[in-house]
Amino acid sequence: MNKIYTFLSLFFFSLALFAQNTDLIAKDAKVTKAGGGFIFTEGPSVAPDGSVFFTDQPNDKIVIWDENGALSTFMQPCERSNGTKFNKKGELVACADLHNRLVAISMDKKMRTLAENFNGQPLNAPNDVWIAPNGGMYFSDPYYHRDYWEPGRKELQDKRGVYYVSPDGKVIRVIDDYKQPNGLVGTTDGKTLYVSDIEDGKIWKYTIQADGKLTNKTFFAPEGSDGMTIDNQGNIYLSNKTVSVFDKNGKKIAAIECPEMPSNLCFGGKNRDILFITARTSVYTLKMKVRGVN
Repeated sequence: MNKIYTFLSLFFFSLALFAQNTDLIAKDAKVTKAGGGFIFTEGPSVAPDGSVFFTDQPNDKIVIWDENGALSTFMQPCERSNGTKFNKKGELVACADLHNRLVAISMDKKMRTLAENFNGQPLNAPNDVWIAPNGGMYFSDPYYHRDYWEPGRKELQDKRGVYYVSPDGKVIRVIDDYKQPNGLVGTTDGKTLYVSDIEDGKIWKYTIQADGKLTNKTFFAPEGSDGMTIDNQGNIYLSNKTVSVFDKNGKKIAAIECPEMPSNLCFGGKNRDILFITARTSVYTLKMKVRGVN
């Protein structure tokens, strides 16, 4: 019996270490609620000053979190923006769901269109976006029923794809074989892209070509993800039932529990060492040892 208790103690201790992973998370740090009262938070991205912009999509609002913990509204309405990323111009690139387009929003709240159709047909609804070092943009374009606010809407593209917008504005489809593409993130050298097929419960890894096309599709992780981010060690962070962390070789090294199911995440703060998590009605932060590479 003592052997059984010893085994169970070691087992649960190992699980605790796996969940916390002291190589990633700052000593004694805990997931902390940074704000609540939202409907569904999404699309966090870090601004040059370390503040984080995120969306409350059903409320058609973009909110700013700063490192002091203050929250303020940046823009409302915002065309039901979902995933976002800052470009080198300091604009917030957003997947604007209302009119099925990818837009860039300046800090004085002027909006311009980056992509809105493919092969002469409107996009389904851009969902998440990653910007490569050369300024090219990858975005997922799944299809979700939204009869609660747009009755009778139909799927507009023949594939639920991932697209690339070249620096000169040309739009090409680079993935067309997913059940439901969603979260995506690339490496800082612009050579590798990770993409989630959330409905199939898989992450795939690709080599990025000079023209933006993708090759060498390789299975990476047996979990889907709504949103994704990457740290300075090359670890990939997924948002599903927990925050799942996989190293660059595809080994799961952490599972960070949150009070609510995570939807997306990024590294924020002036040192990019605060993991910022959007999770349904609230947002959460966690102090890290590693840093983001946004």
